[in-house]
Amino acid sequence: MATKQMLVAVLATAALALAHLPGLAVGTEHMVGDDKGWTLNFNYTAWADTKQFVVGDTLVFKYNSAAHNVVEVGGPDFLSCTQPPNAVVWATGEDRVTLDKAGRKWFFCAVGQHCQNGMKLKITILETAAPTPQPEPTNPAGKLHARFGEAAAAVTALAAAVLVF
Repeated sequence: MATKQMLVAVLATAALALAHLPGLAVGTEHMVGDDKGWTLNFNYTAWADTKQFVVGDTLVFKYNSAAHNVVEVGGPDFLSCTQPPNAVVWATGEDRVTLDKAGRKWFFCAVGQHCQNGMKLKITILETAAPTPQPEPTNPAGKLHARFGEAAAAVTALAAAVLVF
């Protein structure tokens, strides 16, 4: 009887640990512009379209601080490339911005005409990452293997339920 209770305790602990696993995930660090960094003549819209930004991620703006800066603004100021007096401005050359809440963020370079020339970034931050879709196997053996995995998971869950009772 003690063995059965110990097994139930272990299963319950494992289930609890798995339930909290997503909260333990470390955010992704996104180097803005990848190897090009924060610079002129780069398509930041196309770059952002290839990324998924989630609360807890960090944007890293790497640039020549003598030639550029990073300004965080609201949507209307982003569209008009206007830096309001209360805007957050970074100018270290390697600025890290932690994405602390879901929603949109807008950034641009306020040096000269850089913003008007496309040195601007708009992102949407999700609360959590969307699940990655699993590809459907195309060959019969792959489909059989996938179905076997589903069956094994169902049998395991059934066995755990029987042990609990």
